[in-house]
Amino acid sequence: MTPSTGSRSLHHLASLYGIQSAYYDVKRRRQHAPVESLLTVLRSLGVPITGLQDVPFALRQRCQELWQLMLEPVLIAWDDIPFSIRIRLPSSLAGAFLDCHIDLEGGEEVNWRQSGTDMPVLEHSEIEGVGYVVKQLGVPVRLPWGYHRFTIYLEGNHAESLIVSAPRQSYVPGGKDNSGMWGAFLPLYALYRDKGWGGGDYSDLEALVEWLAEMGGDVVATLPLLATFLDGICEPSPYLPASRQLWNEFYLDVNRIPELPKCSSAQAILKSAVFEKDITALRRLPLVDYHRQMALKRTVLEELCRFFFTESSGRLSDFQHFVDTNPIVESYARFRAAMERQGTSWRFWPEPLRRGVIRDNDYDEEKRRYHLYVQWLAHQQIQHIAGKIQDKNLKLYLDLPVGVHPDSYDVWYNQNTFVSGASVGAPPDNVFTNGQNWGFPPLHPQRIREEGYRYIVACLRHNLRYAGVLRIDHVMGLHRLFCIPRGIEAGQGVYVRYRAEEFYAILSLESHRNRAIIVGEDLGTVPSYIRPAMGRHNFSRMYILHYELAADSPKGLHPVSSSAVTSLNTHDMPPFASLWQGLDIEERRRLGLLDSAGVKSEQEKLLRMKEALISVLKDSGWLCGPEDDIYAIIKSSLSFLAASKARIVIVNLEDLWLETKPQNIPGTTGEHPNWRRRARYALGQFCQLPQVVDTLLAIDQIRKRRKYR
Repeated sequence: MTPSTGSRSLHHLASLYGIQSAYYDVKRRRQHAPVESLLTVLRSLGVPITGLQDVPFALRQRCQELWQLMLEPVLIAWDDIPFSIRIRLPSSLAGAFLDCHIDLEGGEEVNWRQSGTDMPVLEHSEIEGVGYVVKQLGVPVRLPWGYHRFTIYLEGNHAESLIVSAPRQSYVPGGKDNSGMWGAFLPLYALYRDKGWGGGDYSDLEALVEWLAEMGGDVVATLPLLATFLDGICEPSPYLPASRQLWNEFYLDVNRIPELPKCSSAQAILKSAVFEKDITALRRLPLVDYHRQMALKRTVLEELCRFFFTESSGRLSDFQHFVDTNPIVESYARFRAAMERQGTSWRFWPEPLRRGVIRDNDYDEEKRRYHLYVQWLAHQQIQHIAGKIQDKNLKLYLDLPVGVHPDSYDVWYNQNTFVSGASVGAPPDNVFTNGQNWGFPPLHPQRIREEGYRYIVACLRHNLRYAGVLRIDHVMGLHRLFCIPRGIEAGQGVYVRYRAEEFYAILSLESHRNRAIIVGEDLGTVPSYIRPAMGRHNFSRMYILHYELAADSPKGLHPVSSSAVTSLNTHDMPPFASLWQGLDIEERRRLGLLDSAGVKSEQEKLLRMKEALISVLKDSGWLCGPEDDIYAIIKSSLSFLAASKARIVIVNLEDLWLETKPQNIPGTTGEHPNWRRRARYALGQFCQLPQVVDTLLAIDQIRKRRKYR
């Protein structure tokens, strides 16, 4: 086998597993994947190869496997077109009768018999001396929305598929409810009231909801509220959760737990001088000390937990119902309790613990009960907030992270679903010239289909249970992810493709079932096919003023789409005041993310951005005051966005008091206190600041005029 032949065979094999052998970088230059990266990713996906010499056999084997597969594991039935199924058959059985059976999600059945001779041939091939044909099987009924099981029987053989019957477009409210919405954003950890414990809690979120409703808002937006590791493995990032299917007990409001008034031991802890001193110290910190705050909160929660299980409680039946109807909670509690006993990541546990088998003697019962109890409490407090949000006709805007912590419960429990030995990241760009490694494992593109997207559906349902708007982090990941094999530099990773239409079908179906708007985070380097796909399925895209200005459009700014969710920035960007003054450029220089040439380039770009924005704001009549008044620029910019056709306008509250410190600087870890900075003002303070109140009331008036005209 010559090198060129071996390379072609490797690229062919890679394509059969959904791996791209090349991609276009941020400068539209074609980048070819290194041979070693392709081989390593193939091995990570379970392909039995050690080097190029194994590729020909693996290629023959893969081609044979694909043609021997009668049915794809997942089929899509869009509600606006007739549904037919592609079936692969040996040529010798092309004319045989097929017995077809569909188990509908609702319990009904559909059966029919089809002669192979009456089915049109779409394709044919010969593999290893055996002839195969692809035939088209028409389904004689229109399928209702849902997840259905299709089985085909042929000559003593059978094959099964999951049919996802879904609306082609995701849910959006009808009529006036589909325009003129606006809301406010603040991370929950940054939100606090005067009597808080240092970081925000679910009651603080409820108070924000109450106030925002008074302002006329429609949406309250925050970062993910998912379970995180805050003990031995302390990872506060909301984008590296311990699970995407459970809530975070860090945000529990202890004072609203029903057991507290009856539990004297917990009350004694809260009233002790040492405890009050520790809480006072936490309140004075400019940053959230997750580990310390969670340790204090846990001392009280553990006492309440002991009281709950030892005393005769009228709430015990409700607790048991919650556990019985949410079996994942029991599994998660055992996992967390075992992790506390082992004191390390599950990846270093002994067998069979590491492979997902936890026995009763592998953990402390008290720890298991604790994790059950706090998950129940978190569920109750979020459910209470959701009720308030619904009563006030607001929507909770949450974010679904693209991945989970490598030590997470999700990866441990679903090891077959994730790719071991690789992590997700991004190729080199103008800012991160060596690429990025985000540190979490990618989903296995083949196995998630074979499992009928069970894990994905569970994650969506958990978040959509209460989210009226759900942002899909890194929406490009529905199509492909940049995968970096262990031991290989980030810039040498390769793209692995997924079945995007299957993701879109599931998201569309779940959005309708939960009456939730789906938003795709489409920022950064976006392949040309992403936004048209989002448009076909009615996903809202993001229109971020920062990015639009940076695009150097000849017209200053691109028009705002009626399906857009728009804002000045996101949690991954500098606040507006920092951007406007160029403070973020200096910060990136200090962190080593920009050299002297980069600083000069960014400063020149900033000058063009400022000139373009001022021109747009003046031409549209929103800026009448001085050009050097940052607050006037912010208010005018928000008014400009509010007057647009955007579906939703989101206001970052910190912009309104001219905050300059970012919540997160991508690409940094210990260099910057990401995900820890508290808001400069408590809720009781900023809700009375004239620049906050006046701006939100102005936005409300503009949006309502747009909604009702």
